[in-house]
Amino acid sequence: MPKPATVESTTPEPLAPSLDEAPLRPFHLRVTATTFGANFSDGYALGMIGAVLATLTDARHLSGVWQGLLGASALIGLFFGSIVLGRVGDIIGRQKLYIYNFVLITIASALQLWARDPALLFTLRLLIGFGLGADYAVGPTMLSEFAPRRLRGVLLGSLTVMWTVGYVLAGILGTYLGKSQDAAYLLLASGAVPALLVLLLRIGTPESPSWLISQGRVAEARDIARKYLKAELGPAEAAPAARGTSTSAAYRELFSPGQARRTWFGTVFYSAQVLPYFAIYTFMPTILAALHVPDPDLQNLLLNLFLLGGGIIGLWFLQKTGRRPLTIVTFGIMTAALALMGAFAHASTIALMVPFLVYTFVMAGASNLTQVYPAELYPTHLRATGVGFLNGTSRIASAVGTFILPVSLEHLGLSGSMYWLAAVLLVGMLVSLAWAPETRESVTTSGG
Repeated sequence: MPKPATVESTTPEPLAPSLDEAPLRPFHLRVTATTFGANFSDGYALGMIGAVLATLTDARHLSGVWQGLLGASALIGLFFGSIVLGRVGDIIGRQKLYIYNFVLITIASALQLWARDPALLFTLRLLIGFGLGADYAVGPTMLSEFAPRRLRGVLLGSLTVMWTVGYVLAGILGTYLGKSQDAAYLLLASGAVPALLVLLLRIGTPESPSWLISQGRVAEARDIARKYLKAELGPAEAAPAARGTSTSAAYRELFSPGQARRTWFGTVFYSAQVLPYFAIYTFMPTILAALHVPDPDLQNLLLNLFLLGGGIIGLWFLQKTGRRPLTIVTFGIMTAALALMGAFAHASTIALMVPFLVYTFVMAGASNLTQVYPAELYPTHLRATGVGFLNGTSRIASAVGTFILPVSLEHLGLSGSMYWLAAVLLVGMLVSLAWAPETRESVTTSGG
């Protein structure tokens, strides 16, 4: 008798009951990698101008105004990109901006090689910042809406570590290789390489299921969840959220009852975090000269290593600690560190470098929160708008601090400059004590 045919098992892989409970899939790693790459590109682009600005100043005889404008150029672009394109991401979806913004960044970065006129370089860096501003809004938003809840905090926090890696690498390359004008422009243009890699990896990324649900397109969201994440939509996830509104209405909703305090907290928290950071690190050579360090290149390398180490170790605290206590404690330590620098302005180099290293280490760890908190403060239909708004306002603060610090160092000296930067951090701590919510367990589709 013939043997019965063997029936192969065709049992499909079981689906997770919800997006929040989905297992870690290769697709999660892909979205994470491209968002990491975007943050690396951002850190590299912003770090490189600070690293080569002294060389460009000597070669092009730049005035103090042009130094300030070039130092703040990408930050200004970030403001407009975050504010304008963040809202666009809530209207047309995340996916289109997620890809096309890096077309702009790649082209504008490459063109810096020939931008010998400071006005042209300023314009190109505005465009780079504009494109990066879009990614500040949609990059963490996409990652937060795809990532399982248990991994969301560490993945979002890791974005800042990748930003720091790009920033530190730019600082090291600029310090040791950017001593000539041609090398400086080549290093600026080299930012096109990581940007192009990010662009290529992002091609084919699907739309965020959470955004599709907010538009009533539940069937499309369910198909994407099943295909890419091997998950079903949970009952709460599949319930359509509020539909998109007009741009003016959306910004009014950021300041509506029940949401306004979160927006005001996010604005002050983010701005107070990054204003001293960008001001200090854009003009690091000037500050090291004011500290009278014997080997400024070596000290700059040491500070960059503390920057990187603080960001990595800060991830552990981000995963183990609530958002609110971590924010308050780190603001307090950073405030004390810069205040001590102001008090010890005329002391020995070692006495100044110790609080400077403490500030750098803690600030790098605390900066991880800037990728996590904003995305958790808002519901889906406002998330890209809210994240974009907070990123945009923080970049205005960064640009203002970057423009003012060289003037402050000239007129107030190191002591006065450190005192007012410490005051900015103190405001951040006080506002956090009053308003910071705990969002660690926030839900992907509905926000905190």
